Amino acid sequence: MKKLNLLLIAFIVTVSTITASTVYSAEILSSVKSSTGSPISSVSTLTGNGEFGGANGPASIALFRAPQGLVVATDGSILVADTQSHLIREVKDDQVTTYAGLTLDVNELGLPEGGISDGKTEQSVFQNPKGMVMDSKGNLFIADSSNNAIRKIDSLGNVTTFAGNPEGILGSADGKGQLASFYLPSDVVIAPNGTLYVTDTLNHSIRSITSQGVVSTLNAESIRSVEIFNDVVELGGDFKDGKLSEALFNEPTGLAIDAKGNLYVSDTGNQLIRYIDLAAGTVATVAGGTEAVLTETSLYAEADYIDGAAVDARFNFPKGLALSAEGGLYIADSQNNAIRYLINNRVTTVVGDRLGTFGDTNGTERNVKLNNPTDVAVNSNGDLLIADSYNNKIKKVGFYKLPESLNNDGSIHVVNSDTEVAFDAKPQNISGRVMVPVRAITESLGYVITSESSTSVILTKGTTTIGLTIGSLDVKQTVDGVVTTSTLDTAPFIADSRTYVPVRFLSEQLGLQVDWTPAYQTVILR
Repeated sequence: MKKLNLLLIAFIVTVSTITASTVYSAEILSSVKSSTGSPISSVSTLTGNGEFGGANGPASIALFRAPQGLVVATDGSILVADTQSHLIREVKDDQVTTYAGLTLDVNELGLPEGGISDGKTEQSVFQNPKGMVMDSKGNLFIADSSNNAIRKIDSLGNVTTFAGNPEGILGSADGKGQLASFYLPSDVVIAPNGTLYVTDTLNHSIRSITSQGVVSTLNAESIRSVEIFNDVVELGGDFKDGKLSEALFNEPTGLAIDAKGNLYVSDTGNQLIRYIDLAAGTVATVAGGTEAVLTETSLYAEADYIDGAAVDARFNFPKGLALSAEGGLYIADSQNNAIRYLINNRVTTVVGDRLGTFGDTNGTERNVKLNNPTDVAVNSNGDLLIADSYNNKIKKVGFYKLPESLNNDGSIHVVNSDTEVAFDAKPQNISGRVMVPVRAITESLGYVITSESSTSVILTKGTTTIGLTIGSLDVKQTVDGVVTTSTLDTAPFIADSRTYVPVRFLSEQLGLQVDWTPAYQTVILR
């Protein structure tokens, strides 16, 4: 038998060429994307064990009730609007405590009831708090949604009603402080000059609040009537781009403010992402289509799940927003159970099942399942935080970084997790296929090549054996004595004393996710 010197795996991909010879900088490596344009990442649970409750304690066993708001505090801790607990919780040093709010009473189901009361943090009462923002002085502003108010917690721990009726009465009046009124505000952001912007959801409005507390409505009032049942008519939101003073929204929820001081808006009922240029006084739709199609009997525009060009992308009740360091926009696409990403006029899925199915699964981004994510935030490390509301958890997305020692020398590289695989023969690009030596990869994963010949290759790890036959599409796998057969898309073959098999073999037979990142000519195995 002829001894095989090298075993190679083919990675079917079009290879881009990078000619400079350098070491990748940490800044560049902080945003590694796959060939689809989506950031490569992994998801873990930051806090919450999944049960519905309000217990404090170690982050891994603390309980939440449908959290719907997140903000990273000036000291790096994470504040959570624990919406159905009617509390603001703090995650710090792997412990969860109550930051503000108390439970006055419980209902007949034993669930906490909210209310409205100002005072010290431990004496204050909230009702379904949602979006939050903290200013540079440590003052926290909260969209206290069911109290129809914007609450403020100052750096000394005093809670006040900054704007909105102090008794929680809904309305749409402009004015100063407690003379103004709101109707289910959902989110709040702050500009460098101290101006707050609020999504006043059921008023279908964007409101501004000066640092002195003066509230103004920025857009036009919706007067669209919707017959939701026979002879049952409700006032719904509407759609119109153009001048801000004439623009119309449909239950806006999420807000983000960019480096120019302009606003991204989740126009939730219209299934759109809108952009408000405050200096120009205009509103434009930037993702989800060019307009919302609303009928006389529909409160909301039709939802869908489509990635691609921003104009062709579709959402399903987008809510919380957050900006990345590179200026992209993370979108909590709540009923698609996914986090989407808008950058350079394209929308991709960051994490979540591409079919929109719900669940509670961590891991690499393609395998993650969420359940009604409603808010997102970015911490100082660039990690993305998710209020995974119906899972009663806060999830963390850690974005993949290539090893800093990886040289851009014009050759193709392979990285197993965070370690570059060292080969005794360089990977090759043959007719658009990246060929990499299988021996170094399999052995780095704990497999041993127990037999190799001109007709077959056998890999073993524990009680698992994988057999490949040259010239055959069949792969035989034996696990604990049970034999199964699967099919490759390309048969292994021998050329120049080398055996080649497609990289699908790694992902399917060794249980790996395989990504190709064109910018770095690197195959990533996870």
